[in-house]
Amino acid sequence: MTSLPRPVVSLIAGLVFATGLFAQAKLAFPDASPSATLKQRVGLTDIEVNYSRPGIKGREIFGGLVPYDQVWRTGANTATKITFSTAVKLNGTAIPAGTYELFTIPGKTEWTVIIHKNMSQWGAYSYDPKNDVARIKATPVPNPTAVETFTIDTGDLRDESATLSFVWDKTRVPVKLEVDVVGTLVPQIEAAMASAEPKKPYVPAAMFYLDHNLDLTKALAWMDAAIAAQPDAFYLVYRKALIQAKAGDKAGAIATAKASMEAAAKSPMPSLRDEYIHLNEALIARLK
Repeated sequence: MTSLPRPVVSLIAGLVFATGLFAQAKLAFPDASPSATLKQRVGLTDIEVNYSRPGIKGREIFGGLVPYDQVWRTGANTATKITFSTAVKLNGTAIPAGTYELFTIPGKTEWTVIIHKNMSQWGAYSYDPKNDVARIKATPVPNPTAVETFTIDTGDLRDESATLSFVWDKTRVPVKLEVDVVGTLVPQIEAAMASAEPKKPYVPAAMFYLDHNLDLTKALAWMDAAIAAQPDAFYLVYRKALIQAKAGDKAGAIATAKASMEAAAKSPMPSLRDEYIHLNEALIARLK
């Protein structure tokens, strides 16, 4: 068998070595604690949480892997960050708009949630309480089933509030989050209605006032203006009946609901027709 010349052998060996390095450079492994981003709008406030999600992996979590009564990064790897686009309240404590690090101190019966200046630090090793913006007390509650992967989520969404929860293993720590939607939006609505702009947000403004127990006389006037622009919109007539009902005008609300129902019965769209007949019937039944 003819042997290859030494220069050729060296070249082949070099190519094989280089190929191995290339393959190694391309090799990817799963993260032990994958990173995640939570984005949620509450009312008019955008909330974003960036954190890493460790798993139980057969370990004892709170009181074990995560010691009680010590500052925790609230996840893994880089300290968790939380951003609020407007001022909020967490369990009644005011927090200005901004981006913060989020630490916690888990306890058996009480947690401390720490809103901390954004220092972009790894873990909690360089945590310094002098950079705390606020400390909030929260009460842990038992989770009926174990959650394998640490989770930060939002629930109970309303225009003015939500629940921010830290969930891992059989523990959930809820924190009430509140935003000032009325104080922010009402001046904007009033300015829009007072402007010379011909197109005004009559329907959403009227429904916002209805839903937030504001000036129902204004809400009714705005809905009437919307109906005047769209006389065949029986779905708006139904909404007028809702405003009348909340204002205590039962007779007016029933009459308006009947007018909405009669107009809905003429709709060429069966699903819309049936929906508003049902809605109006239910409203009339509640008012009688």
